[in-house]
Amino acid sequence: MASRGTTETSKLKQNLEEQLDRLMQQLQDLEECREELDADEYEETKKETLEQLSEINDSLKKIMSGDMTLVDELSGMQLAIQAAISQAFKTPEVIRMFAKKQPRQLRTRLAEMDRDLIVGKLGRDLYTQQKVEILTALRKLGEKLTADDEMFLSANAGTVLSQFEKVSTDLG
Repeated sequence: MASRGTTETSKLKQNLEEQLDRLMQQLQDLEECREELDADEYEETKKETLEQLSEINDSLKKIMSGDMTLVDELSGMQLAIQAAISQAFKTPEVIRMFAKKQPRQLRTRLAEMDRDLIVGKLGRDLYTQQKVEILTALRKLGEKLTADDEMFLSANAGTVLSQFEKVSTDLG
């Protein structure tokens, strides 16, 4: 009897994670296929995906207000969804790793980006945008940033990420 609800809670969490993964993959696929789509088709698909994320976010708010045992696990997913909706993060891959609380994978992605920048595979603007996203995600996950990373972040964080900071403060 003591495990009553445990299975349902686990299943609910798994379903929400699967929905979030699917929508994040959809956003990533959409960005990768952007050149193949006309502008209206791209905007409509992105709008629908963000609406679906918003619906999941509303469901999370309802669950969190009534079930305190799920709050900690679901708040990270909600924060990632809020980041996507507010478009603070432009990179679905970063949002996904953040939602799943994967700091090691975020650091690996950062190292890959450093390498890609050096060999000319990644442009400076995209590198800066994604590095700011990753460093912000790492900070929000409670990871310690180096002094260089902190300087980079303060020099390059823009108003879009301040929206994310506001969202995360509101959730806290």
